[in-house]
Amino acid sequence: MRRLCELTLLLLIFAFAVQAQIPQAITITGSESRASLNVSPEHFSGSVQIDPLFGAKSPSRVTGGKVTFEPGAHTAWHSHPLGQILIVTAGIGRIQMWGGPVEEIREGDVVRISPGVKHWHGASEHEAMTHIAIQEEIDGANVTWMEKVSNEQYGTAPSATKGTKQMNKEPSAIKKTFGDFSPKLVQLTDDVLYGDVWERPELSKRDRSLITVAALVEGGNTEQLRFHLNRAKENGVTEAELIEAITHLAFYSGWPKAVSAITVAQEVFKR
Repeated sequence: MRRLCELTLLLLIFAFAVQAQIPQAITITGSESRASLNVSPEHFSGSVQIDPLFGAKSPSRVTGGKVTFEPGAHTAWHSHPLGQILIVTAGIGRIQMWGGPVEEIREGDVVRISPGVKHWHGASEHEAMTHIAIQEEIDGANVTWMEKVSNEQYGTAPSATKGTKQMNKEPSAIKKTFGDFSPKLVQLTDDVLYGDVWERPELSKRDRSLITVAALVEGGNTEQLRFHLNRAKENGVTEAELIEAITHLAFYSGWPKAVSAITVAQEVFKR
């Protein structure tokens, strides 16, 4: 009988030890157990509140938090080693990748940011914005902070959201010109060139504009250059940078091509 009791006790101890090593299948964390974080003025501008939702728990590397930006508040430039997803839950905000346009984001929008992409996000100038931020850690870090966003960068008027662009989309320039004459060329230009190639994240639209302008100057294609000079400005390239690029290309593409290009640029910029 004594041996039976000892065996039963050992089995109970073993069972409790095994149970202690098994993680809970479902965990519920109440909001009262989560405190807001202090916001670093080096990484944010304006009034911002961060409410952690969950941290990384092995084997998962995912962390999440709710961030509320008061009007005019925003992050500094930063990137995430494994990317980030933002789910806008209230208000109107702004987001911009380095070299790209400032874009407007609204309640219900889901924003996916690729790994290593330099960007900032925050509230609009006159309305607050709240989003859920989800990102993964690598070596214990999920963000790399950079310089603060300048007033000029934040103050740039945002372009419409993708959904609004689609609803109000006018026929492209090439469709207006060649739509009935060469519909396949129009379709390849709109869907493949601008719908796919120009949207690839490996190069910013700003860089693609500079490359395209340089190629057109080199080829002496001044008719297409008019359109792409304007597009480059929309993608964040300044007039001074475009003029300097054409001047630089004079030494490689030839003086006549550079003079023709700068003549077109002068007409475009004055208009």
